Amino acid sequence: MSKIIDGKAIAAETRAQVAEKVARLKEQGVTPGLAVVLVGNNPASRTYVTSKEKDCSKVGIHSEEFSLPETTTQEELLNLVRTLNGRKEINGILVQLPLPKGLDEQGVIETISPEKDVDAFHPANVGRIMIGNYRFLPCTPAGIMVLLHHESISVEGKHCVVIGRSNIVGKPMAMLLLHENGTVTVCHSRTQNLHKICASADILVSAVGKPKFVTADMVKPGAVVIDVGMDRDEHGKLCGDVDFAAVESLVSYITPVPGGVGPMTRAMLLENTVTAAKIQNGISV
Repeated sequence: MSKIIDGKAIAAETRAQVAEKVARLKEQGVTPGLAVVLVGNNPASRTYVTSKEKDCSKVGIHSEEFSLPETTTQEELLNLVRTLNGRKEINGILVQLPLPKGLDEQGVIETISPEKDVDAFHPANVGRIMIGNYRFLPCTPAGIMVLLHHESISVEGKHCVVIGRSNIVGKPMAMLLLHENGTVTVCHSRTQNLHKICASADILVSAVGKPKFVTADMVKPGAVVIDVGMDRDEHGKLCGDVDFAAVESLVSYITPVPGGVGPMTRAMLLENTVTAAKIQNGISV
């Protein structure tokens, strides 16, 4: 009998813990602050930003939104980031991706102070993740590890397969699994024998953005399946990378879409903002 991992409930627990940390920081005269920068009119990005602001309000984090027009130049955006780098009351800076065409995302990421990089995309933070000496983790991989730990799912010695090699999810996910002594295979669009490799996984993480891409024949009976996808099926219904209906009965644990990894991604942003506030104010983390 498979268990559906309830990301909404675990995220609620995480937010409650964050709220307690925020309250303790405020007793020391520190209010964590997050700046969210939105460029252009992408509806999905607008939804994400609104959700993040609500999350901050619930746990007591001060948030500021900076909405810039589609016509914003690279230098104008970088100047804003530099200004936020210098503001003591802003502990975390999040520039909502993707940016409009013509803007250099990597240049923006590299301009954010590593201590305020609550997405953990700056090369300095990526390097720390590689060697296992990190302060922040990218929110989605971090949230997945919390889900695994919450369910007492051990990674050690397991064959862990990650489908997708993005800098945001796939690569850091592989590193975190490796740090916990998993044997990790990263698959991508050029991988040969993909079905066979996935079917050998004890823990399968899919982050490809293709609806119902992972089918029953790609899943080992009793495996743990983590679905990072947020897609729409042929009927326009929200779904993940995994064909949930076909796979659920085969596995030991599985995350649903919605209500699985997504809520944890948002919760970990709050956690990172609190960590940033502690670091910048010399408070033990």
